[in-house]
Amino acid sequence: MPMKGMRSMFFKSTSPFNSPARSPLRFNSPALSPARLTFSETLVDENIENAQTLINKWESDASSYADHTSLFSMNRQESRQYLDSVKNIQSAMKYIVTENSNSEKLVRAQNLMQIGMKRLEKEFYYILKNNREYLDPESVSTRSSLTPRSSLSEFDDDSEDEFKFATNSVSEDVAGDSVSEFDQVSMAAATDLKAIANCMISSGYGMECVKIYKIVRKSIVDEAMYHLGVEILTFSQLQKMDWEVVEIKIKTWLNAVKFAVKTIFTGERILCDQVFSASPSVAESVFMDISREGAMALFVFPEHVAKCKKSPEKMFRTLDLYEAIADVWPEIESIFAFESTSAIRSQAVNSLVKLGEAVRMMLTDFEAAIQKDNSRKPVPSGGVHPLTRYVMNYLTFLTDYSGILTDILADWPLTVQSPLPEAYFGSPVADDNISSPISMRLSWLVLVLLCKLDGKAELYKDVALSYLFLANNLQYVVVKVRTSNLKFLLGDEWIGKHEAKVKQYGANYERMGWSKVLASLPENPTADISLPQVKDHFRRFNFAFEETYKKQSSWVVPDSKLRDEIKVSVAKKLVPAYREFYAKYRTVVRKEIGKEALVRFAPDDLGNYLSDLFYGTGGPGSVSSNSSTSSFSSKGGH
Repeated sequence: MPMKGMRSMFFKSTSPFNSPARSPLRFNSPALSPARLTFSETLVDENIENAQTLINKWESDASSYADHTSLFSMNRQESRQYLDSVKNIQSAMKYIVTENSNSEKLVRAQNLMQIGMKRLEKEFYYILKNNREYLDPESVSTRSSLTPRSSLSEFDDDSEDEFKFATNSVSEDVAGDSVSEFDQVSMAAATDLKAIANCMISSGYGMECVKIYKIVRKSIVDEAMYHLGVEILTFSQLQKMDWEVVEIKIKTWLNAVKFAVKTIFTGERILCDQVFSASPSVAESVFMDISREGAMALFVFPEHVAKCKKSPEKMFRTLDLYEAIADVWPEIESIFAFESTSAIRSQAVNSLVKLGEAVRMMLTDFEAAIQKDNSRKPVPSGGVHPLTRYVMNYLTFLTDYSGILTDILADWPLTVQSPLPEAYFGSPVADDNISSPISMRLSWLVLVLLCKLDGKAELYKDVALSYLFLANNLQYVVVKVRTSNLKFLLGDEWIGKHEAKVKQYGANYERMGWSKVLASLPENPTADISLPQVKDHFRRFNFAFEETYKKQSSWVVPDSKLRDEIKVSVAKKLVPAYREFYAKYRTVVRKEIGKEALVRFAPDDLGNYLSDLFYGTGGPGSVSSNSSTSSFSSKGGH
């Protein structure tokens, strides 16, 4: 090992003692006799003698760190004396250089310093390796949150009480009962490492100490990141993977990032700050070298994902990545606060930016996909369109990310290329309850959907069915809004407006779907009319009701509330009018029995038939066979 005791802090670069093995000492003056020694020189001699006794006792000729007997674990009081001896040698060397730089005592002290530093190197390595379990990042980060920082204060010449704390047990006044035996060992190891690091750095051997620390701790960080599944992947590698494979890697990353930041990097930062507390610049440099590779691999992955080909189905994983980084951003900003680790902070920020851009692009693509849907086949029976289900479920899931979407959309105002159809649906921009960027954006997407559905309603040849289709789909939209977080974003006013629109669609369905049946009855059911007119009304009613029922028996209203509301509304308009006409003219028609069964339906039968509607063919709610006119084939007179 090169002779490093005499560093620039003691000598100029031209000092002949920088390498005494290659530069023989020359003595220009005779040595002082013992009788002429000063008091200071006597103290220096005693310090060197005492240090030599202790250092030689623990000197090891082994060239490796294997089979090492630890000074700090074998005799902890002596380890303190050992550190004091090294510091005394350093003080002695400073005095000798000042008084007589050619003294042979300087060579002796320097040799002792090198032996002592070699021993401390091994002790440092031994503590790091043999206490790995106690110094793992999780233990360190947890212990730091439980134990006051004062318990790991700087180990200096006056910290005898702290040394006893580190070597024996945790003081109840400092940590209380919450500190376990495991934590005691962990804190003792950290304190020993700090004491050795302080001694080596102050003696000019900081490079050796730092090198050992970096090798050991970086391997721990790299191993931890490997076990978390964090990979170093390039964008080209990720781009070539199937989305299913990428999604698996995203899930792995999501499971890793919180632990990596809050435990691994936090623990390493805490340990670095503790061990190298005497030199913040050294602590910064060490932590940067230990964490840079793993942290960069962790935070570059989301950026690569964001740059991959975008599609609406990738939205939620992209938001998951954004949310995960945003959640740990305070820790990222704190842990990597050094100027030397600014690249790590920048990478995390850049990933957030790219993810935000990807989300905005996917929302644009999602809107375009709604507008470009060109399916020309009407939904059977006027039910809920698949596009309606897809869009509303998509928007409902988006509201789970309303917090981060608010951040992402904050600087992305809604720009509409064409005027909003305010007369038809109402403008979300005009609604005072819809003012936030995310509310406006989601309201606009719902509006795009409803406009698209209006066009799809025109595919039905039956106008009544087209209105039923619109009622079904708008009801689905309203229910989704009312029963999800969309309610808080779109507001009660929005819900009220669209509920009224559902009722309007229902009324239009009734008017178009049952007008022929209602028109078959006289305007005044109890007015006196001739027998031929009575017969004509019964025949027209029978035909119109049978035709309407047969046609609508395959139509559906999936929402039970809407279904019941429509049935009740139709029944209120139809059954009372028919009941009055039936009650007045049934006996008159009975005289014609045998010629034609003109009265096919009793008033109660109408309710049974109406209750059977909107389930689809063969659906539930079929008319009970107990009805006297349970089918249109019943010909019995009434």
